[in-house]
Amino acid sequence: MPEGPEIWRAADKISQAVAGEEIIDLFFAFDELKPFEESLKGQKVSSVTPRGKAIITAFDNDLNLYSHNQLYGKWLISKTPEEPDTNRSLRVAIRTAKGSAFLYSASEVEMLKDTEVSDHPYIKKLGPDVVHPETTYEQVLQRYKDDNFKNRKLATLLLDQGFLSGVGNYLRSEIMFCAKVDPDYRPKDCTDEQIEALAHYSVELSRRSYKTGGITTEPELVEALKREGSSRKEYRHYAYGRTGNPCYKCGKDIVEMKTGGRKIYYCENRQKSG
Repeated sequence: MPEGPEIWRAADKISQAVAGEEIIDLFFAFDELKPFEESLKGQKVSSVTPRGKAIITAFDNDLNLYSHNQLYGKWLISKTPEEPDTNRSLRVAIRTAKGSAFLYSASEVEMLKDTEVSDHPYIKKLGPDVVHPETTYEQVLQRYKDDNFKNRKLATLLLDQGFLSGVGNYLRSEIMFCAKVDPDYRPKDCTDEQIEALAHYSVELSRRSYKTGGITTEPELVEALKREGSSRKEYRHYAYGRTGNPCYKCGKDIVEMKTGGRKIYYCENRQKSG
């Protein structure tokens, strides 16, 4: 499932393609949305806003398209009205004279009025968005210190969009690796320094991933590994997906474990030695 950085980049691309442009054609695959095809023609997309792992595409007539990619949804962009070559199932098509945006394979697509957006069941439960430029370190730190979350295992908590929105499977491994925190810990098990590190890296790594197209490792390490001939897969992350490969900080092998049916990656020497 796409995480916050990927959703923000998708929103950027949709905005660049269709924002501010008059809609010349609109398609919805779902019957309940068909009536909006004609009523939205001639309107303009006023904004495209990431909300956790969802996107709100606002039109200038008090209507908003809510879309959540879930596991398989994906937005594709074209400079022409022609659909991209794909075997995916088309759910939404927004065509303008400047460009077109196509949503494929998503199962959660709704139309909301302006007054309904903040009360949407998914949106109203979201915690602070770690990618949003207005989210501060202090806000994130307070989430880690909040008594409502202190007894929950971090490996599970970091996937809860009501805790911090935008963090997903690869970011949780990377955040705990950089903060030197045992994946089995709860916030109450962490030292003050670890809590502060968790808050810091929740923001830093999420925004780094957004800016770099999915890379969480620091630029200096990336450049050093590139000079050695490493592939993007090898230098993209510190721990995620690197089972059996040496830790970039201590040289010990990265290991994996399953929690909640999903894998988490960590360095035993770095994160469990204490």
